Order: sequence, then structure tokens, then C-alpha cells
Amino acid sequence: MFNKNHIKYCERLGALILLIMLYFTGSLYAQADRKFIRQGNREFEKDKFSESEISYRRAIDKNKTSGDAVFNAGDALYKQKKYEDAGKQFIESHKMNEDKGKRSASMYNLGNSLLMANKLQESIDAYKNSLKLYPDNMEAKYNLAYAQDLLKKQEEQQKQQQQQQNKDNQDQKKDQDKKENEDKNQDQKQQDQQQQQQQSISKEDAERLLNAIANDEKNVQEKVKLAKASKARVKTLKNW
Repeated sequence: MFNKNHIKYCERLGALILLIMLYFTGSLYAQADRKFIRQGNREFEKDKFSESEISYRRAIDKNKTSGDAVFNAGDALYKQKKYEDAGKQFIESHKMNEDKGKRSASMYNLGNSLLMANKLQESIDAYKNSLKLYPDNMEAKYNLAYAQDLLKKQEEQQKQQQQQQNKDNQDQKKDQDKKENEDKNQDQKQQDQQQQQQQSISKEDAERLLNAIANDEKNVQEKVKLAKASKARVKTLKNW
């Protein structure tokens, strides 16, 4: 039978074996991810960016905490002009690394990705964060100034476009008002012509009516004369 001391010894031995197994397992995984990182680096140097991305992702599969593999994957994506995906890798790399230099580099590369995606204000913020961690990064300073200059020009261009748009809108409104006034004047002119025509017709009708009345009076007078003449003739008749 095993005594208590023997049981305790076995427990300690088991724990030690477990630690050794974990150490070697971790070491093997570390060696595996470094192997794929080195492979990815060789492919990257030969401008085989798509292949290097695959190698870096295989390294990440072997070691989820490999900030270097994540950073390098971002570089491979950047070279393929996949700026949004590259930016995500650099953000993740910044979170994973404790080294200030690597974190600064992650922010610098993030700034480049955002700059290429024409997200100027976001790129400026990234460069500033990079310089907070590593103030002597001259490339970050240069790119920061470049992004700020681009943003200023962009804002000025947008301002000019807005001013031109406002001017075009005003001109369009003036043209519209002018056309409306012309239409109103045309309508008024047509109404005046119609009224003149109506007045002219009424005048002609009045003249006809007066002529008709005059003719009627003339006819009446003729009839009266005829009647008088007839009576006169009757009176002069003699009985035979």
C-alpha cells in the first residue's frame, strides 16, 4: 500500500511532469510560429506578398499571441493594397505588444494604411500616437506633416466647392425667378389681349344693336308714313 508521503511525492512528480510537458509543448509551438514567420519574411523580401501573408497567418494559427506575426501580416496586406485589413492587423499588434518601439511602429503603419485609404484625420491621430511612444521617429513626423497638409488642402477644396455650389444654386434661383416673372408677364399679356378682344366684340355688338334699333325705328317710321298715306287715299275716294 502507498503511504501518504508516497502519494504526495507522486502528486509533485505528476505536477512536475505536466509543467515539463507544457514547457516543451509551448516551445514546440513557439518554434513552429517562428518557422513560419521566417518563411514569410523570405517570401516578403521576394515581393511575394500574398504567399508571405499566408505564412504569417499560419504562424498566428500556431501562436495566437505572436504580435510579430500579426504585425508582419499587416505589412503583407499593406503591400497588397488591402489597407483596411492591414489597419486591423496593426491595431491588434499595438494591443498585443508591450514594447514601446513595436507599439509605435504599429501606430506608424496604421497611419500609413489610413493615409492610403484617404482617411486623413484618422491617419493624423495614428501618427501622433506613434510619436507619443517614439518622439524621434522622423518618418512619422514627416508623414504627419504631409497628412496635415493634405487635410488642409482637402478642406479648402471642399470649401470652394461649397461656395461654387451655393453660387450655382443662387444663379439657378435667379433664372427660375426670371422665368416665373416672364411667365407671369406672358399670362398677363394674354389676359389683356383677351380683355381687349372682349371689349372690341362688345363694342361691335353695341354698334350692331344700335344699327338694328335705328333700322327698326326707320321701318316704323316708314310704316307710319305708309299708314297715313293709305288713310289719306281712303278719304279722297268718292262713291260712284
